[in-house]
Amino acid sequence: MERFPEDFVFTLTEQELENWKSQIVISNSIKMGLRKLPLAFTELGIAMLSSVLRSETAIQVNINIMRAFVMIRQTVAAWQSTNMRVEQLSHKVDVLNSRVDEILHEQYENNTEMAIQIDAINEALDKLMAQPDTPRKRIGFKHGCLNDDE
Repeated sequence: MERFPEDFVFTLTEQELENWKSQIVISNSIKMGLRKLPLAFTELGIAMLSSVLRSETAIQVNINIMRAFVMIRQTVAAWQSTNMRVEQLSHKVDVLNSRVDEILHEQYENNTEMAIQIDAINEALDKLMAQPDTPRKRIGFKHGCLNDDE
C-alpha cells in the first residue's frame, strides 16, 4: 500500500459498487465474497501497478504508458512552440495595426490641412471674380486730347 497513495487508489462507495455490478451484470444476491468495499486505481495507480506487476499484460500496459507520456510531452512542447508563434504574430499584428492607425491619422490631418488651403484658394478666386469690371483709366499719350486731366 505504500506504493499507492490517495491519488493512486481510492475505495469505491456503495453506489459506485452497485453501478459497477450492474455494468458487468453481476447479480445483487452475490456478495462476491467482499468483506469491505473494493479499491479502484487512478491513472497514476495503474501506471504504478503496471511497473510493479510482472505479467505480460502489466508489461505491455507499462510500455504503452511510457509511450503515452512521451507523446504527451511532445504534444505539450509543440503546443508551447505554436503558442509562442501565435503570440509573436499577435504582437506583429498589433504593431502593424498601430502603424496603420498612425498613417490614417496623418493622412486625415494632411487632408484636413489641404481642404483648408483649397477653401482659401476658392475664397480668393471668388473675391477676384466678384470684383466689378470697371474700365481702367488709360495712361500715356492720348490722341486728340488737349487737357492734361484726361
